[in-house]
Amino acid sequence: MSFYDYYSGYKDIDVYEFFKTLTDCDIQSIINKNNINEYEFLALLSPRAENFLEQIAQKAHQLSLQHFGRTIQLFTPMYVANHCVNKCAYCSFNAENKITRKAMTMEEVDQEARAISATGLKHILFLTGESRTKSSVAYICEVAQVLKKYFDSISIEIYPLTVEEYEQVAAAGVDGFCMYQEVYNEEIYDRVHLAGPKKDYRFRLEAPDRACQAKMRSASIGALLGLYDWRSEAFATGLHAYYLRNTYSDVEIAIGVPRIRPHVGVFDEVGVVSDESLVQIMLAYRLLLPNSGITVTTRESRDFRDNLIPLGVTKMSAGVTTEVGGHTSSNSTDSQFEIADSRSVSEMKQAILNHGYQPVFKNWMAV
Repeated sequence: MSFYDYYSGYKDIDVYEFFKTLTDCDIQSIINKNNINEYEFLALLSPRAENFLEQIAQKAHQLSLQHFGRTIQLFTPMYVANHCVNKCAYCSFNAENKITRKAMTMEEVDQEARAISATGLKHILFLTGESRTKSSVAYICEVAQVLKKYFDSISIEIYPLTVEEYEQVAAAGVDGFCMYQEVYNEEIYDRVHLAGPKKDYRFRLEAPDRACQAKMRSASIGALLGLYDWRSEAFATGLHAYYLRNTYSDVEIAIGVPRIRPHVGVFDEVGVVSDESLVQIMLAYRLLLPNSGITVTTRESRDFRDNLIPLGVTKMSAGVTTEVGGHTSSNSTDSQFEIADSRSVSEMKQAILNHGYQPVFKNWMAV
C-alpha cells in the first residue's frame, strides 16, 4: 500500500461537516491526550479549536522540549539549476516564463559550496528545476559528490525519481529527501499544473514512499499553503506525514509549512493563510507527530519566524538566496520566489540564542 491508497480513505471527507459535530469538550479532551489519531488531528484544525490555541501551544511547546530540547537546526538551500519543462501557475521556473536559465558547472558548485560552508553550516539542501535533460540524475549525483567535501548532510529537492534512482543518488552521498506535493486536492493540482511531467499527481504523491524505500535517512514533505483551503491541505499533509512515520519507522519524517510568495508570472487565486492559521497548523502537526521535525523557511518574516521558535519549530533556513549561484556569482539568475527574511547565518544564530535556544549546525554524520 502507498500513501495514495491510504489517502483514498480520507480525501472525500467533508471537513466542514465534521467540524460542525465538534464541541469544546471534544477539543479539551484531545489536548489532554498523549497520542491522537487522524480525526482528532482534524479537530485541532477546526474553527472551534481556534479558541484553544493558547492551551494547544503550551502542549506543543512541552512536546517539542521533550523530543528535541531547546535546539534549532540551521541549513540553507542551494539552487544549482533552474531549467524546467513544467508549466506550474505559481512558480517562477515555469517553462513559459522568460527568465535567465542556468545549470551550474561542478567548478561553480564547488565555489558556492565552499562559500556556504564558511558560514559554519553543515547541512545543505540543493535544488533543481524539473528537467531530466539539463539536470539529469547523473548530474545530481555529480553535484552530491562535490558537496560531500563540505557538508555532513546533503538533501535534495528535485523532480520525482524511481526507487532505483533514489538509491543511485543516495549512493552518491545524498541522505535527505524533500518534496512538496504543492496541493493535495487533485482537482486543484490538475488546474495549477498546466503541462509537463509534474502533472502526474500520483507519481509525485508517491515519491516520498519511493525515497523511504530507497533508505533515505530523512524525508520532508508539505503543501504550498494558499493554493487551496488550508484546513483541508493541512489535514492531507498531516495524514501523509503520519502514514510515512508509521510505515517507515527507520526514516526521520519532517513537515514544512511554506506559504505561497510573490514570483515571476501571474497566479491570482491565492487563498489567504493568516499568521494565526499557520500557527494553528504547526501546533496541530506537533500534537499529531511529537517527534517529527517542523521546518520554517525565509518565506516568513523575521519577527514571525522568531516568535515561532518556542512553538515546535525544529529547523530553520538562514543566509538564503533562491537564485542559481546566488551565494557567490555576480551573474546569478532570477529568483524562484521572493524571500521575506534575508538574515545571514550569523544573524539567525544570534536570534535563536536570544530566544534561549541552541542553534545546531551539525547533528548527524555518516559512519
